[in-house]
Amino acid sequence: MRLRDRFGISERTQVRVTRLMEIALVGLLFVGIYELSPGIVVNCAVGLLVVQLPAIVQRDYGVPMDPALTLWITSAAFLHALGTVGLPGMEDSFYRTLPVWDDVTHALSASVIAAVAYATVRALDEHSEAIHLPRQVTFAYVLAFTMAFGVAWEVLEYAITLGTGLVGLDTVLTQYSVEDTLGDLVWNTVGGLLVALWGHLYLTNVVGALGARLRTRDHEA
Repeated sequence: MRLRDRFGISERTQVRVTRLMEIALVGLLFVGIYELSPGIVVNCAVGLLVVQLPAIVQRDYGVPMDPALTLWITSAAFLHALGTVGLPGMEDSFYRTLPVWDDVTHALSASVIAAVAYATVRALDEHSEAIHLPRQVTFAYVLAFTMAFGVAWEVLEYAITLGTGLVGLDTVLTQYSVEDTLGDLVWNTVGGLLVALWGHLYLTNVVGALGARLRTRDHEA
């Protein structure tokens, strides 16, 4: 049973929550502009781009993005952006004052990356007779891909932090310590693990649509 069914969250409610987070992202962007904070502006702007992806993928590629999947992706983008801002009256952002916020956002963002990896590899498996991936192999691939992406992200984060520091600019991404980096990688793994274990419950329609698109492309070639 899906979590949304267990908790009785209707599709209408999911859509409304998604819209509220999108509107809130716009508000957070203006907060960043008002405070002249490059970090807030960049993270909120990227978040606004990310939340448009489900609609683009469904419109241009015919991949069904039901309200739960859209809410999943939007939540990852919104919580990350909110973490860079905090709430009015706070002395600092959630990322600096609530260590658990970093853990949650890393796990959630990693789960979205893992979902992309899972849907892609399962679509290829179902599409091609030359490819057969047992469940254990798919599990290992999704987990390894998520972990590798997490390492690449941490390297990028470190490079941006170092580069902006050298030129005296405010960084748009912050790497606090080695312990913080190791914690991020652990929570990335948790997000990947959840999708590797239960991705088939939530991504079946996406996998089917991707496989159908691959078959259509083969017929057109």
